[in-house]
Amino acid sequence: MLFNSIGFLIFLPIVFFLYWFVFNKKYQHQNVLILVASFYFYACWDWRFLFLLLFSIGLDYFSGLQIEKSKTKKEATFWLALSIIINLGFLGFFKYYNFFVESFADLLGGFGFHPNIWLLKIVLPVGISFYTFHGLSYVIDIYKKRIPAERNFIDYAVFVSYFPLLVAGPIERATHLLPQIQKRRVFNYEQATDGIRQILWGFFKKMVIADNCAPLVNEIFAHYHTESASNLVLGAVLFAFQIYGDFSGYSDIALGVSRLFGVELLKNFAFPYFSRDIAEFWRRWHISLSSWFRDYLYIPLGGSKGGLMMKIRNTFIIFLVSGFWHGANWTFIIWGGLNAVYFLPLLVASKNRQNLEVVAMNRYLPSLKEFLQILVTFSLTCFAWIFFRAASVSEAVSYIGKIFSQTIFSVPAPLPYKVLALIGVMLIIEWVNRTRFHGLEIARFSPWLRRFLYLAILYIILRYANFGNNEFIYFQF
Repeated sequence: MLFNSIGFLIFLPIVFFLYWFVFNKKYQHQNVLILVASFYFYACWDWRFLFLLLFSIGLDYFSGLQIEKSKTKKEATFWLALSIIINLGFLGFFKYYNFFVESFADLLGGFGFHPNIWLLKIVLPVGISFYTFHGLSYVIDIYKKRIPAERNFIDYAVFVSYFPLLVAGPIERATHLLPQIQKRRVFNYEQATDGIRQILWGFFKKMVIADNCAPLVNEIFAHYHTESASNLVLGAVLFAFQIYGDFSGYSDIALGVSRLFGVELLKNFAFPYFSRDIAEFWRRWHISLSSWFRDYLYIPLGGSKGGLMMKIRNTFIIFLVSGFWHGANWTFIIWGGLNAVYFLPLLVASKNRQNLEVVAMNRYLPSLKEFLQILVTFSLTCFAWIFFRAASVSEAVSYIGKIFSQTIFSVPAPLPYKVLALIGVMLIIEWVNRTRFHGLEIARFSPWLRRFLYLAILYIILRYANFGNNEFIYFQF
């Protein structure tokens, strides 16, 4: 069930009504409702994979209890390792089996061996990367004694399968979400209305920005051999806004929907294209994944406590694993490696935490230096996105090679004025609200001006949105 579908627009009001008007006497009853709704939501994709989700929930629930009751460190480590191995085993089978088999066959081919390989027609269970990481963080936190094991199976199952975040995040922590699940929720009008505004902004970014960029990007990447260099640059830029509108739009809808039920999810995007360097970009892009890798991989590897070489090693591991998490293709690994290379000068110069505040704080416009920093960071990001979008490494290299030709100085044709204007609208609104939680959290304007803006956004959605039930990009991850 897609957020941008008629089915979801029917599903959401029904669950909302039952949640606040029928099951509102006890939070335990609301949790049962949310769990049933979440399982139904997930089963709408493919009911067969609901059993995999249930197995994952049961595995980590049981493992958490066993880790906590273990009498020795060795016993606790056994249950933690078992949970991690089984979780990553399922993730590896469904997501990476064919990749590893093909890569191994290519390696043998380099030595003159050409084995017959057995590839599987595997359907990737939607959301498996996200709910697997929910469970992993939970059992690791119990092992590290950060949290106690959850006894209530319903509450734990809601934590893992909560429908707003189930298929594409944000990646939640038990320390943040479970306490909200385990207490009475009282309807908050301000929270709910701001949630609706965030949902509206998410629909704008997904259905107006991302879905209007998508056909142009698909056309340029599909026929890059015959496109001019300026068109190829345009294609990379449009993809940057497509993936941002698509994924941050999903996150805004997810967070807004959750706020309707009195639950606050982790913020996943903080206007990343206004970043002044790559380090700041990664503090603002897919925040829940970046912080997950920081807490559960980077810090256990030694973090920044060791010497420079350890810092460089750990940084490359984080970015390469992050790239691999996104998909079973060498393009994603190179994308991660490129970002590590971008990050390296900042790390060596100890400037990776120099831009912690919002750009142009208390000013209407950035300085010339800040503007150039934003432009350079965005350009580097767009270059890396080419590998992320390309079907293969050879296609990405060929695409980039064609950019460096004389036609780079030509005007892209045809120039998509409508799409560029809509992107401009998004950038202006987000720039004005860059210090706030989301793009439509507007408090500085008069009520009448705010209402006019909301109606204008709604009109743009109805007038320019692509209503083709287009899936979200991150569903494939």
